[in-house]
Amino acid sequence: MQGTVQDGVDAVDKIPVARIVEALENPGAPYQHNGMDRHFPQIRFVWWAGGANFTHHQDTNRLIRAWQKPELVVISECFWTAAAKHADIVLPATTSFERNDLTMTGDYSNQHLVPMKRVVAPQYEARDDWEVFAELSERWETGGRERFTEGKSELQWLETFYNIAAERGASQQVTLPPFTEFWEANQLIEMPESEQNARFVRFADFRRDPANFPLKTPSGKIEIFSERIRSFGYADCPPHPMWLEPDEWHGNAEPDQLQVLSAHPAHRLHSQLNFTRLREQYAVAGHEPITLHPADAQARGIVAGDVVRVWNARGQVLAGAVVTEGIKPGVICIHEGAWPDLEPAAGGICKNGAVNVLTKDLPSSRLGNGCAGNTALAWVEKYTGPALTLTAFDPPASS
Repeated sequence: MQGTVQDGVDAVDKIPVARIVEALENPGAPYQHNGMDRHFPQIRFVWWAGGANFTHHQDTNRLIRAWQKPELVVISECFWTAAAKHADIVLPATTSFERNDLTMTGDYSNQHLVPMKRVVAPQYEARDDWEVFAELSERWETGGRERFTEGKSELQWLETFYNIAAERGASQQVTLPPFTEFWEANQLIEMPESEQNARFVRFADFRRDPANFPLKTPSGKIEIFSERIRSFGYADCPPHPMWLEPDEWHGNAEPDQLQVLSAHPAHRLHSQLNFTRLREQYAVAGHEPITLHPADAQARGIVAGDVVRVWNARGQVLAGAVVTEGIKPGVICIHEGAWPDLEPAAGGICKNGAVNVLTKDLPSSRLGNGCAGNTALAWVEKYTGPALTLTAFDPPASS
């Protein structure tokens, strides 16, 4: 959910983040969410902190157009991402190497508590988010900094969080050392394994005695059919699990169109590290790889290593061909997360191969309003145009 503040009131109106473009396009328009009638807010100012919207959001060209609607866009960012390049003001934020922090590791177990000590001082004009918000609070009103920080320094806030964790640990017979000792030792703390957790069975009490330990559903039982969802009358979300025809797939494709899958990348985390040397290990002909079946490649005169153009009504991208039997005929795959790099002089083609230039921006359903951009339709051909210089990772020209 994306929060907005209206009319100078502290109350926050939330909208599904996957519908941010619709909100910008249609301020005040009605929409449905989880059985509720709601309206998109009037958004005049956007402050984007965390999350690469120009990479993760679908239909990049539509997003670019909608992003012109707010009067001011500010972004907190460490790097010159596409989102930063589309902001009016960029606040350089520190990386994890330039600030103190705490973290948990261990996937879902959260078995390790780790001190994250600053390695180097903030470079150039970069500032911690904490410092940025504290100073802005003071500019907003006299005494705002003190109100925001509650009189605590950055390290004192980390100690506060640590002590809360220590109190919760003590309730489970886990003893943590004093914060000063933990911070100076600079070593992770491994929580002891719990024999009780090892024997955990989900919904065990319900399975043993469903009458006295009901689930948090209207019936207290596992529901395959939801009467509540049925009452919403959503054609895009029936009250029981079933297959619904995708908006775009090979079942409604036009001649020669292929189904585009936008899978998670194996070589990076979404868009993170796309700008690093790691890219050299997977890029094909300088572009994001596109996987296609030999039959589809042969029909289009494409061989492994070729630069191909992939396009539909929403946009076009360049990608490097990977030909393999490991994908079904009629289907192609471009991993999500490439930084968009549109070339106005060449019809707006994305030189880096950002798949969301091709995907359609529509909600998963009116129930959840999630992202539904994992499949689209597009045409593919061998690219025969001029070589285009990749600029996705270049900073903007200095004024």
